Amino acid sequence: MSVAARDPRTPASIVDLIGNTPLVRLASFEAGLRNVELHAKAEWQNPGGSVKDRPAARMIADGERTGRLTRDKIILDATSGNTGIAYAMIGAARGFRVRLCVPENVTPERKKVLRAFGAEVIFTNPMEGSDGAITKARALYAANPELYFYPDQYNNESNWRAHYDTTGPEIIEQTGGRLTHFVAGLGTSGTFVGVGRRLRAFNPKIQLISVQPDSPLHGLEGLKHMDSSIVPGIYDPTLADQDIRVGTEEAFDVTRRLARQEGLLVGISSGANLAGALRVARETSDAVIVVIFCDAGDKYLSERFWDEPSSVSEPGGGPDGGESLGRRGLTP
Repeated sequence: MSVAARDPRTPASIVDLIGNTPLVRLASFEAGLRNVELHAKAEWQNPGGSVKDRPAARMIADGERTGRLTRDKIILDATSGNTGIAYAMIGAARGFRVRLCVPENVTPERKKVLRAFGAEVIFTNPMEGSDGAITKARALYAANPELYFYPDQYNNESNWRAHYDTTGPEIIEQTGGRLTHFVAGLGTSGTFVGVGRRLRAFNPKIQLISVQPDSPLHGLEGLKHMDSSIVPGIYDPTLADQDIRVGTEEAFDVTRRLARQEGLLVGISSGANLAGALRVARETSDAVIVVIFCDAGDKYLSERFWDEPSSVSEPGGGPDGGESLGRRGLTP
């Protein structure tokens, strides 16, 4: 009996579903703006639920291609959650063990997802945030380098190149090349650096705006306050035209409003990114702004901020405040 040929349109594995996420128009947030379009890149549509699927898949593929990742090695890295979920999902699909260093205070939902995919999780001091996880992963690798494939997402060029090769071109195509501004948060900085470099090569006039927390003590999971953190080796501080600092409560408010005004249940970093984009939108006109929505909100439903009322006092906006830093050197 012959076996029917596989339909070439059918993905060979879950990894083949990564990328080609849609843009979503944020119409209710455009009210009161001056001919400004707001579009969100819906990265929660990736199979692992976040933008981090792209670099995780690229780093693992590069490890296999170069021979640094073999069947006898364990994938090891530090993560605040989403990259770890991507590693765990791809590891399960590709037959690799995965060991992750994760801050103890990540949401219960993230912990359950990691375990569901079969990852081994080593929890680190919550007061040290992602830096504590990085320190622990480095120590494990240094003690037994032959045991691990350590992609080191914070310093791996494949992280930003995944976005240069995929996310950036998708945004250019989906906007017909009309975009004028791009907004993304800084964690590893891979999304901002990769997309930003691709957009700048396409059209140097496109404004690149990075977003980060306004304080070392913040509740914006996945984002880094660069002034007080271990700075990722792939971060390029000269790339941004503006670096906007967003407060935790402001991000919470915008995240709630997205669910209640747009029907978009997204994560806290997405709310922070839109908060930054709204500041830009209120100061410009005749613009097409694309903002990265990193992940879905279902991994944050245990957070108490969901039970608080949303602010809808300002058309097209929300709470203001924070600090915007200038281009080239990020000086106030």
